[in-house]
Amino acid sequence: MTFVNFFAAQSFFLWSTFIIALVMGMVVNKTNFCTMGAVSDLVNMGDTGRMRAWILAGTVALLGVIVLEAAGLANLSNSTLPPYRGSEFQWGRYLLGGIMFGIGMTLASGCGNKTLIRIGGGNIKSIFVFVVIAVISYYMVDPYKQLPSTWYQTLFAPWLGKASIALSTNQDLGSIVGKWFGVPALSMRIALGLIIAAVALFIVFRSEDFRKSSDNILAGVVVGVAVLLAWYFTSGVGIAGEEGPQSLTKFYANWDFVMDNADGKPKNGSTNLLPQSFTFISPIGQAFGYATSGFNGTFLTFGVVSVLGVIVGSLIWSLISRGFRIEWFASFKDFTTHMIGAVLMGFGGVLGLGCTVGQAITGVSTLALGSFLVFLGIVFGSALTMKIQYYKLVYEEEASFGKALVTALVDMKLLPAGMRKLDAV
Repeated sequence: MTFVNFFAAQSFFLWSTFIIALVMGMVVNKTNFCTMGAVSDLVNMGDTGRMRAWILAGTVALLGVIVLEAAGLANLSNSTLPPYRGSEFQWGRYLLGGIMFGIGMTLASGCGNKTLIRIGGGNIKSIFVFVVIAVISYYMVDPYKQLPSTWYQTLFAPWLGKASIALSTNQDLGSIVGKWFGVPALSMRIALGLIIAAVALFIVFRSEDFRKSSDNILAGVVVGVAVLLAWYFTSGVGIAGEEGPQSLTKFYANWDFVMDNADGKPKNGSTNLLPQSFTFISPIGQAFGYATSGFNGTFLTFGVVSVLGVIVGSLIWSLISRGFRIEWFASFKDFTTHMIGAVLMGFGGVLGLGCTVGQAITGVSTLALGSFLVFLGIVFGSALTMKIQYYKLVYEEEASFGKALVTALVDMKLLPAGMRKLDAV
Protein backbone atom coordinates (compact mmCIF):
# COMPACT_ATOMS: atom_id res chain seq x y z
CA MET A 1 0.00 0.00 0.00
CA THR A 2 2.41 2.62 -1.28
CA PHE A 3 1.15 6.09 -2.17
CA VAL A 4 2.65 8.93 -4.17
CA ASN A 5 2.56 11.48 -1.37
CA PHE A 6 1.94 11.84 2.34
CA PHE A 7 -1.58 13.21 2.11
CA ALA A 8 -2.80 10.36 -0.08
CA ALA A 9 -1.30 7.86 2.35
CA GLN A 10 -2.76 9.64 5.36
CA SER A 11 -6.19 9.77 3.69
CA PHE A 12 -6.11 6.01 3.19
CA PHE A 13 -4.87 5.54 6.76
CA LEU A 14 -7.88 7.44 8.12
CA TRP A 15 -10.61 6.32 5.71
CA SER A 16 -9.76 2.63 6.04
CA THR A 17 -9.97 3.03 9.81
CA PHE A 18 -13.34 4.75 9.58
CA ILE A 19 -14.83 2.05 7.33
CA ILE A 20 -13.59 -0.81 9.52
CA ALA A 21 -14.91 0.96 12.64
CA LEU A 22 -18.26 1.61 10.95
CA VAL A 23 -18.71 -2.07 10.11
CA MET A 24 -17.68 -3.03 13.62
CA GLY A 25 -20.20 -0.57 15.08
CA MET A 26 -23.00 -2.05 12.99
CA VAL A 27 -22.18 -5.64 13.93
CA VAL A 28 -21.64 -4.92 17.63
CA ASN A 29 -25.03 -3.19 17.75
CA LYS A 30 -26.75 -5.98 15.84
CA THR A 31 -25.30 -8.82 17.91
CA ASN A 32 -25.34 -7.02 21.29
CA PHE A 33 -21.64 -7.80 21.73
CA CYS A 34 -20.89 -6.32 25.13
CA THR A 35 -17.99 -7.08 27.42
CA MET A 36 -19.81 -5.85 30.53
CA GLY A 37 -22.78 -7.94 29.43
CA ALA A 38 -20.45 -10.91 29.08
CA VAL A 39 -19.39 -10.62 32.71
CA SER A 40 -22.99 -9.97 33.82
CA ASP A 41 -24.30 -13.04 31.98
CA LEU A 42 -21.62 -15.19 33.56
CA VAL A 43 -21.96 -13.85 37.12
CA ASN A 44 -25.73 -13.53 37.31
CA MET A 45 -26.98 -16.32 35.04
CA GLY A 46 -24.08 -18.65 34.42
CA ASP A 47 -24.43 -17.91 30.68
CA THR A 48 -21.04 -17.99 28.94
CA GLY A 49 -22.16 -17.04 25.43
CA ARG A 50 -20.98 -13.45 25.28
CA MET A 51 -17.84 -14.23 27.26
CA ARG A 52 -16.97 -16.85 24.64
CA ALA A 53 -17.60 -14.26 21.92
CA TRP A 54 -15.19 -11.90 23.69
CA ILE A 55 -12.53 -14.63 23.87
CA LEU A 56 -13.19 -15.57 20.23
CA ALA A 57 -12.55 -11.97 19.15
CA GLY A 58 -9.19 -11.95 20.93
CA THR A 59 -8.29 -15.33 19.45
CA VAL A 60 -9.14 -14.29 15.88
CA ALA A 61 -7.03 -11.14 16.29
CA LEU A 62 -4.17 -13.18 17.77
CA LEU A 63 -4.15 -15.67 14.89
CA GLY A 64 -4.19 -12.82 12.39
CA VAL A 65 -1.28 -11.05 14.05
CA ILE A 66 0.71 -14.31 13.99
CA VAL A 67 0.20 -14.48 10.22
CA LEU A 68 1.07 -10.80 9.71
CA GLU A 69 4.29 -10.97 11.69
CA ALA A 70 5.33 -14.33 10.27
CA ALA A 71 4.88 -12.94 6.75
CA GLY A 72 6.82 -9.80 7.60
CA LEU A 73 3.78 -7.57 6.99
CA ALA A 74 3.88 -5.98 10.43
CA ASN A 75 6.16 -5.56 13.42
CA LEU A 76 3.99 -4.69 16.37
CA SER A 77 6.95 -4.50 18.73
CA ASN A 78 7.52 -1.02 17.32
CA SER A 79 4.05 0.21 18.24
CA THR A 80 3.95 2.51 21.24
CA LEU A 81 0.29 3.54 21.09
CA PRO A 82 0.03 2.12 23.69
CA PRO A 83 3.33 0.28 24.26
CA TYR A 84 1.84 -3.20 24.52
CA ARG A 85 5.21 -4.94 24.22
CA GLY A 86 7.26 -2.37 26.08
CA SER A 87 9.97 -3.70 28.36
CA GLU A 88 8.56 -1.80 31.34
CA PHE A 89 6.10 -4.18 33.00
CA GLN A 90 3.96 -1.68 34.88
CA TRP A 91 2.01 -4.18 36.93
CA GLY A 92 0.63 -1.52 39.29
CA ARG A 93 -0.95 0.40 36.41
CA TYR A 94 -2.30 -2.76 34.83
CA LEU A 95 -3.98 -4.04 37.98
CA LEU A 96 -5.28 -0.74 39.34
CA GLY A 97 -6.41 0.46 35.93
CA GLY A 98 -8.09 -2.81 35.06
CA ILE A 99 -10.00 -3.04 38.33
CA MET A 100 -11.05 0.61 38.18
CA PHE A 101 -12.21 0.20 34.61
CA GLY A 102 -14.14 -2.96 35.43
CA ILE A 103 -15.97 -1.19 38.28
CA GLY A 104 -16.56 1.88 36.14
CA MET A 105 -17.98 0.10 33.12
CA THR A 106 -20.43 -1.74 35.39
CA LEU A 107 -21.66 1.47 36.99
CA ALA A 108 -21.84 3.28 33.64
CA SER A 109 -23.73 0.45 31.87
CA GLY A 110 -20.95 -0.49 29.49
CA CYS A 111 -17.32 -0.07 28.47
CA GLY A 112 -15.92 2.59 26.13
CA ASN A 113 -16.95 0.72 23.01
CA LYS A 114 -20.44 0.08 24.39
CA THR A 115 -20.75 3.78 25.26
CA LEU A 116 -20.20 4.63 21.58
CA ILE A 117 -22.69 1.96 20.51
CA ARG A 118 -25.30 3.30 22.90
CA ILE A 119 -24.76 6.86 21.64
CA GLY A 120 -25.44 5.63 18.11
CA GLY A 121 -28.61 3.99 19.41
CA GLY A 122 -29.97 7.22 20.89
CA ASN A 123 -28.83 6.87 24.51
CA ILE A 124 -28.34 10.39 25.86
CA LYS A 125 -26.97 9.00 29.15
CA SER A 126 -23.98 7.69 27.25
CA ILE A 127 -23.26 11.14 25.83
CA PHE A 128 -22.67 12.36 29.40
CA VAL A 129 -20.46 9.34 30.05
CA PHE A 130 -18.57 10.07 26.82
CA VAL A 131 -17.90 13.69 27.81
CA VAL A 132 -16.56 12.75 31.25
CA ILE A 133 -14.28 10.08 29.78
CA ALA A 134 -13.15 12.50 27.06
CA VAL A 135 -12.03 15.22 29.45
CA ILE A 136 -10.27 12.85 31.84
CA SER A 137 -8.53 10.93 29.07
CA TYR A 138 -7.39 14.10 27.32
CA TYR A 139 -5.76 15.56 30.43
CA MET A 140 -4.34 12.21 31.52
CA VAL A 141 -2.69 11.47 28.16
CA ASP A 142 -2.24 14.82 26.33
CA PRO A 143 -2.55 13.11 22.92
CA TYR A 144 -1.42 16.17 20.97
CA LYS A 145 1.46 17.16 23.27
CA GLN A 146 0.09 20.61 24.06
CA LEU A 147 -0.03 20.57 27.88
CA PRO A 148 2.85 21.44 30.23
CA SER A 149 2.16 18.19 32.11
CA THR A 150 -0.50 15.51 32.28
CA TRP A 151 -2.66 14.43 35.17
CA TYR A 152 -0.91 11.07 35.08
CA GLN A 153 2.49 12.71 35.51
CA THR A 154 1.38 14.85 38.45
CA LEU A 155 -1.16 12.62 40.21
CA PHE A 156 -0.09 9.03 39.57
CA ALA A 157 3.47 8.67 38.28
CA PRO A 158 5.21 9.70 41.55
CA TRP A 159 3.80 6.68 43.40
CA LEU A 160 2.40 4.31 40.80
CA GLY A 161 5.58 4.38 38.77
CA LYS A 162 7.28 2.46 41.58
CA ALA A 163 5.01 -0.54 40.98
CA SER A 164 6.90 -1.51 37.86
CA ILE A 165 9.51 -4.04 36.76
CA ALA A 166 12.12 -3.26 34.11
CA LEU A 167 12.45 -6.41 32.00
CA SER A 168 15.49 -7.34 29.97
CA THR A 169 13.21 -8.14 27.01
CA ASN A 170 9.91 -6.95 25.65
CA GLN A 171 7.00 -8.06 27.83
CA ASP A 172 5.23 -10.21 25.24
CA LEU A 173 5.21 -13.91 26.02
CA GLY A 174 7.25 -14.73 22.92
CA SER A 175 10.13 -12.50 23.98
CA ILE A 176 10.08 -13.61 27.62
CA VAL A 177 9.84 -17.37 27.00
CA GLY A 178 12.06 -17.14 23.95
CA LYS A 179 14.88 -15.71 26.05
CA TRP A 180 14.52 -18.54 28.56
CA PHE A 181 15.03 -21.17 25.86
CA GLY A 182 17.31 -19.22 23.54
CA VAL A 183 14.70 -19.11 20.78
CA PRO A 184 14.01 -16.01 18.62
CA ALA A 185 11.09 -13.98 19.94
CA LEU A 186 9.14 -14.18 16.66
CA SER A 187 9.41 -17.96 16.49
CA MET A 188 8.30 -18.31 20.09
CA ARG A 189 5.42 -15.88 19.55
CA ILE A 190 4.19 -17.99 16.68
CA ALA A 191 4.47 -21.23 18.64
CA LEU A 192 2.89 -19.91 21.83
CA GLY A 193 0.26 -17.99 19.90
CA LEU A 194 -0.85 -21.11 18.04
CA ILE A 195 -1.02 -23.12 21.28
CA ILE A 196 -2.99 -20.42 23.10
CA ALA A 197 -5.32 -19.97 20.12
CA ALA A 198 -5.95 -23.70 19.82
CA VAL A 199 -6.81 -24.00 23.51
CA ALA A 200 -9.03 -20.90 23.37
CA LEU A 201 -10.91 -22.11 20.28
CA PHE A 202 -11.47 -25.50 21.90
CA ILE A 203 -12.89 -23.84 25.04
CA VAL A 204 -15.04 -21.45 23.01
CA PHE A 205 -16.56 -23.98 20.63
CA ARG A 206 -16.98 -26.88 23.03
CA SER A 207 -20.28 -25.26 24.02
CA GLU A 208 -23.13 -26.47 21.85
CA ASP A 209 -25.18 -23.40 22.73
CA PHE A 210 -22.39 -21.16 21.50
CA ARG A 211 -22.01 -23.13 18.27
CA LYS A 212 -25.71 -22.51 17.62
CA SER A 213 -25.46 -18.78 18.35
CA SER A 214 -24.84 -17.10 15.01
CA ASP A 215 -24.82 -13.65 16.62
CA ASN A 216 -22.10 -14.49 19.15
CA ILE A 217 -19.95 -16.15 16.49
CA LEU A 218 -20.47 -13.25 14.08
CA ALA A 219 -19.57 -10.73 16.77
CA GLY A 220 -16.42 -12.55 17.83
CA VAL A 221 -15.18 -13.01 14.28
CA VAL A 222 -15.97 -9.49 13.06
CA VAL A 223 -14.50 -7.70 16.09
CA GLY A 224 -11.38 -9.88 15.89
CA VAL A 225 -11.00 -9.28 12.14
CA ALA A 226 -11.56 -5.53 12.65
CA VAL A 227 -8.67 -5.41 15.11
CA LEU A 228 -6.52 -7.40 12.69
CA LEU A 229 -7.34 -5.22 9.67
CA ALA A 230 -6.51 -2.09 11.62
CA TRP A 231 -3.10 -3.55 12.50
CA TYR A 232 -2.58 -4.51 8.85
CA PHE A 233 -3.54 -1.21 7.24
CA THR A 234 -1.78 1.05 9.74
CA SER A 235 1.37 -1.07 9.46
CA GLY A 236 1.35 -1.31 5.67
CA VAL A 237 0.78 2.29 4.54
CA GLY A 238 3.87 3.74 2.91
CA ILE A 239 5.02 6.66 0.75
CA ALA A 240 7.04 6.17 -2.42
CA GLY A 241 10.57 7.52 -2.29
CA GLU A 242 13.79 7.37 -4.25
CA GLU A 243 15.19 4.76 -1.86
CA GLY A 244 11.96 2.78 -1.62
CA PRO A 245 8.75 3.09 0.41
CA GLN A 246 8.94 4.80 3.76
CA SER A 247 6.50 4.74 6.66
CA LEU A 248 4.30 7.66 7.62
CA THR A 249 6.27 8.22 10.81
CA LYS A 250 9.60 8.25 8.97
CA PHE A 251 8.25 10.79 6.49
CA TYR A 252 6.85 12.84 9.37
CA ALA A 253 10.24 12.88 11.08
CA ASN A 254 11.75 14.45 7.94
CA TRP A 255 8.82 16.81 7.30
CA ASP A 256 10.85 20.01 7.54
CA PHE A 257 13.33 18.73 4.96
CA VAL A 258 10.86 17.45 2.35
CA MET A 259 7.89 19.84 2.70
CA ASP A 260 7.82 23.55 1.96
CA ASN A 261 5.69 24.44 4.98
CA ALA A 262 3.80 23.00 7.93
CA ASP A 263 0.38 23.12 6.25
CA GLY A 264 -1.48 19.91 6.99
CA LYS A 265 1.22 18.55 9.29
CA PRO A 266 -0.57 16.25 11.79
CA LYS A 267 -0.33 17.05 15.47
CA ASN A 268 2.06 14.69 17.26
CA GLY A 269 2.34 12.56 14.13
CA SER A 270 5.44 10.81 15.46
CA THR A 271 3.07 8.93 17.78
CA ASN A 272 -0.36 9.22 16.19
CA LEU A 273 0.78 7.77 12.84
CA LEU A 274 2.33 4.63 14.32
CA PRO A 275 0.86 1.15 13.61
CA GLN A 276 -2.12 0.74 15.93
CA SER A 277 -5.46 -0.92 16.38
CA PHE A 278 -8.70 -0.38 18.23
CA THR A 279 -8.93 0.91 21.77
CA PHE A 280 -11.43 3.51 22.92
CA ILE A 281 -10.54 5.46 26.05
CA SER A 282 -7.55 7.44 24.80
CA PRO A 283 -9.26 7.96 21.40
CA ILE A 284 -12.29 9.45 23.15
CA GLY A 285 -9.82 11.92 24.69
CA GLN A 286 -8.42 12.59 21.22
CA ALA A 287 -11.96 13.33 20.03
CA PHE A 288 -12.16 15.97 22.78
CA GLY A 289 -8.94 17.54 21.53
CA TYR A 290 -10.21 17.47 17.95
CA ALA A 291 -13.46 19.19 18.97
CA THR A 292 -11.74 21.88 21.07
CA SER A 293 -9.36 22.61 18.16
CA GLY A 294 -12.36 23.75 16.15
CA PHE A 295 -12.33 20.46 14.22
CA ASN A 296 -8.93 21.25 12.75
CA GLY A 297 -7.98 18.54 10.25
CA THR A 298 -4.45 18.26 11.65
CA PHE A 299 -6.00 16.86 14.84
CA LEU A 300 -7.62 13.94 13.00
CA THR A 301 -6.13 10.65 14.16
CA PHE A 302 -6.80 6.93 13.96
CA GLY A 303 -8.47 7.24 17.34
CA VAL A 304 -10.79 10.10 16.37
CA VAL A 305 -12.06 8.43 13.19
CA SER A 306 -12.45 5.07 14.95
CA VAL A 307 -14.70 6.73 17.56
CA LEU A 308 -16.74 8.42 14.83
CA GLY A 309 -16.92 5.22 12.79
CA VAL A 310 -18.32 3.11 15.62
CA ILE A 311 -20.95 5.72 16.48
CA VAL A 312 -22.04 6.10 12.84
CA GLY A 313 -22.11 2.32 12.33
CA SER A 314 -24.24 1.85 15.42
CA LEU A 315 -26.56 4.66 14.30
CA ILE A 316 -26.99 3.09 10.86
CA TRP A 317 -27.91 -0.28 12.33
CA SER A 318 -30.24 1.34 14.87
CA LEU A 319 -32.12 3.02 12.02
CA ILE A 320 -32.16 -0.09 9.82
CA SER A 321 -33.43 -2.29 12.66
CA ARG A 322 -35.73 0.44 14.01
CA GLY A 323 -33.99 0.13 17.34
CA PHE A 324 -33.16 3.81 17.74
CA ARG A 325 -34.53 4.93 21.10
CA ILE A 326 -33.93 8.11 23.10
CA GLU A 327 -33.03 7.11 26.67
CA TRP A 328 -32.60 9.44 29.64
CA PHE A 329 -31.59 9.00 33.27
CA ALA A 330 -34.25 7.26 35.34
CA SER A 331 -33.37 9.23 38.48
CA PHE A 332 -30.72 11.44 40.02
CA LYS A 333 -29.17 8.31 41.52
CA ASP A 334 -28.96 6.84 38.01
CA PHE A 335 -27.17 10.02 36.90
CA THR A 336 -24.63 9.99 39.73
CA THR A 337 -23.97 6.26 39.27
CA HIS A 338 -23.20 6.74 35.59
CA MET A 339 -20.99 9.75 36.30
CA ILE A 340 -18.97 7.85 38.91
CA GLY A 341 -18.62 5.00 36.45
CA ALA A 342 -17.46 7.39 33.74
CA VAL A 343 -14.81 8.88 36.04
CA LEU A 344 -13.51 5.42 36.93
CA MET A 345 -13.45 4.38 33.28
CA GLY A 346 -11.61 7.54 32.27
CA PHE A 347 -8.88 7.13 34.86
CA GLY A 348 -8.86 3.32 34.76
CA GLY A 349 -8.70 3.09 30.97
CA VAL A 350 -5.66 5.35 30.86
CA LEU A 351 -3.93 3.73 33.83
CA GLY A 352 -4.51 0.28 32.37
CA LEU A 353 -3.32 1.48 28.94
CA GLY A 354 -6.53 0.27 27.35
CA CYS A 355 -10.08 -0.94 27.74
CA THR A 356 -12.00 -4.18 27.17
CA VAL A 357 -11.24 -3.96 23.45
CA GLY A 358 -7.92 -2.14 23.69
CA GLN A 359 -6.28 -4.57 26.09
CA ALA A 360 -8.39 -7.75 26.18
CA ILE A 361 -8.55 -8.03 22.36
CA THR A 362 -6.03 -5.70 20.69
CA GLY A 363 -3.41 -6.06 23.42
CA VAL A 364 -3.92 -9.81 23.76
CA SER A 365 -3.33 -10.14 20.00
CA THR A 366 0.27 -9.03 20.68
CA LEU A 367 0.64 -11.59 23.52
CA ALA A 368 1.59 -8.76 25.88
CA LEU A 369 1.69 -9.99 29.47
CA GLY A 370 0.25 -6.72 30.72
CA SER A 371 -2.80 -7.12 28.50
CA PHE A 372 -3.71 -10.42 30.14
CA LEU A 373 -3.30 -8.79 33.56
CA VAL A 374 -5.58 -5.89 32.62
CA PHE A 375 -8.13 -8.36 31.23
CA LEU A 376 -8.22 -10.19 34.56
CA GLY A 377 -8.45 -6.91 36.45
CA ILE A 378 -11.41 -5.74 34.36
CA VAL A 379 -13.30 -9.00 34.82
CA PHE A 380 -12.58 -9.02 38.56
CA GLY A 381 -13.63 -5.40 39.08
CA SER A 382 -16.82 -5.84 37.09
CA ALA A 383 -17.80 -9.17 38.68
CA LEU A 384 -17.16 -7.85 42.21
CA THR A 385 -19.27 -4.75 41.55
CA MET A 386 -22.14 -6.83 40.17
CA LYS A 387 -22.15 -9.10 43.19
CA ILE A 388 -22.17 -6.14 45.58
CA GLN A 389 -25.05 -4.57 43.65
CA TYR A 390 -26.97 -7.83 43.72
CA TYR A 391 -26.63 -8.33 47.48
CA LYS A 392 -27.64 -4.73 48.16
CA LEU A 393 -30.66 -5.19 45.89
CA VAL A 394 -31.79 -8.41 47.57
CA TYR A 395 -31.12 -7.44 51.20
CA GLU A 396 -31.77 -3.70 50.82
CA GLU A 397 -31.08 -1.86 54.10
CA GLU A 398 -29.72 -4.94 55.84
CA ALA A 399 -26.84 -5.11 53.38
CA SER A 400 -24.36 -2.33 54.11
CA PHE A 401 -21.63 -1.79 51.54
CA GLY A 402 -19.12 -3.49 53.85
CA LYS A 403 -21.26 -6.58 54.33
CA ALA A 404 -22.00 -6.85 50.63
CA LEU A 405 -18.30 -6.44 49.78
CA VAL A 406 -17.12 -9.10 52.22
CA THR A 407 -19.84 -11.51 51.10
CA ALA A 408 -19.00 -10.91 47.45
CA LEU A 409 -15.34 -11.67 48.13
CA VAL A 410 -16.37 -14.88 49.90
CA ASP A 411 -18.44 -15.86 46.85
CA MET A 412 -15.39 -15.28 44.69
CA LYS A 413 -13.30 -17.56 46.94
CA LEU A 414 -11.04 -14.68 47.98
CA LEU A 415 -12.06 -14.79 51.66
CA PRO A 416 -12.84 -17.81 53.86
CA ALA A 417 -16.48 -18.91 54.07
CA GLY A 418 -16.55 -18.16 57.79
CA MET A 419 -16.38 -14.45 57.06
CA ARG A 420 -19.67 -14.41 55.15
CA LYS A 421 -21.95 -11.61 56.34
CA LEU A 422 -25.04 -12.37 54.21
CA ASP A 423 -26.63 -15.64 53.20
CA ALA A 424 -25.84 -16.68 49.65
CA VAL A 425 -28.50 -15.89 47.07
